[in-house]
Amino acid sequence: MNGSTPNIVESSKLLVAILVPLLGSVAVMLTGKKRPNLRESCSVTAAVLMFAVIASMVPDILAGRTLHYGIFKILPGITVTLRADAFSMIFALAASFLWILAAFYSMGYMRGLNEHAQTRFNACFALSLFGAMGVAFSDNLFTLYLFYEIVSICTYPLVAHHQDQEGYDGARKYIVYLTSTAKAFLLPAMALIYVLTGTLDFATNISTGIFPADVNATIVTILYIFCILGFAKNGVMPFHHWLPGAMVAPTPVSALLHAVAVVKVGVFSTTRVMLYVFGVNLMHSLNLGIPTAYFVSFTILMASIIALSKTNLKARLAYSTVSQLSYIILGVAMLTPSSIDGGLIHIANHAFAKITLFFCAGAIYVATHKKDISEMSGLGRTMPFTFAAFAIASLSMIGAPPVAGFVTKWYLLVGAMQAHQIGLLLVLLASTLLNVGYFVPVTYSAFFGKRPEGERFEGIKEAPLSMVIPIMIAATISVVIGIYPDFMMQFVKAVTG
Repeated sequence: MNGSTPNIVESSKLLVAILVPLLGSVAVMLTGKKRPNLRESCSVTAAVLMFAVIASMVPDILAGRTLHYGIFKILPGITVTLRADAFSMIFALAASFLWILAAFYSMGYMRGLNEHAQTRFNACFALSLFGAMGVAFSDNLFTLYLFYEIVSICTYPLVAHHQDQEGYDGARKYIVYLTSTAKAFLLPAMALIYVLTGTLDFATNISTGIFPADVNATIVTILYIFCILGFAKNGVMPFHHWLPGAMVAPTPVSALLHAVAVVKVGVFSTTRVMLYVFGVNLMHSLNLGIPTAYFVSFTILMASIIALSKTNLKARLAYSTVSQLSYIILGVAMLTPSSIDGGLIHIANHAFAKITLFFCAGAIYVATHKKDISEMSGLGRTMPFTFAAFAIASLSMIGAPPVAGFVTKWYLLVGAMQAHQIGLLLVLLASTLLNVGYFVPVTYSAFFGKRPEGERFEGIKEAPLSMVIPIMIAATISVVIGIYPDFMMQFVKAVTG
């Protein structure tokens, strides 16, 4: 595992990267609903600028440098500080690029359905990316917690967007789950970690962690459990109920929750703490990894079984997300080089595939107002581009070549064998069969199934181009990074050495 000390460079690019979406949200609110074209131009411009700033950091990171920027100090060892390293870039690059696609897609979706409160929607969307980038570039646990809570608060209005009873109930469940678990588990853990170590700064590599050699094993184990449970955005059962409940939100919000920001913030935070607070060596010595892997394996299998029972397309995709997120934690928890590689690359691979799936669900709803899978039989012949993209993204979720998910599944399977864990190998194989069971019938019935009785799909066509083009771009990238995974794997390999 990587044990080198990074070359640290002070860079204001980090501050710019998180301020761009914040300023973008202000610009959206100032333009308002009277100038919708200008308002949405502000969203797109902010997304493009943020991605450009983050992309400009790539040469430094690939050269082995770590970018750093201190904002302010609260107490000795407690600061609000930003840092970009290889681990950060896996999440930041994927999320910032997908915001561009989501910004264009949202225009077609929100206008296609004539949704209300589009100014609030776009402003909160940008604020959510502000929080997500803050998490990606956090240099310590305190900064990460601060931005983690910002994401929760800023996405609450998005979940409650429809302002009906169902929306308020889903949003209430969402905010209660996420904020209460963070305060009940994560805050006390942070305080005790600070007492034991004198700092909340992340380690510079994944081997050592930040705990002293003579730390009490029982206390560290309790802290580890609290950290895993405190990041409820990771969707691990039993703290997953907020995620299906949040499906009452508009589809662009679902895409944001499941692919771009919220759940990725959860698994990114979880794995950041596992690797850079506790470290591989300590997790090995205290036998924390494999029990964690089996713990999240229950989520992988059970969520997939529940997905099989769902006939609403977004609900099925929601439980798929619950299952797929645990692949990331599973890979890191196995603590072998290949398994960690597989877990970390799935942050990006899952993001592109899952946003494609939710974009497709939204396009189907805009074009047909259909939500139930049984109503979509034969619809693929009317909306071929949408369902072709859905098929590609489904293959990625299954882990079939040549799509990105195959790269994930390959590394995880190799990692399970390196760890000599036949049980985990069987979990991965069983989950793959379950993925086939709930994804393939959707595509098959859309292209080859009989149309529902009395349904001729008259007047139905593809969704607006502003929706279809982002769908096709995201699906194409899933194939490209499946065939040529080297670019993102550079950052993964820099983490694991």
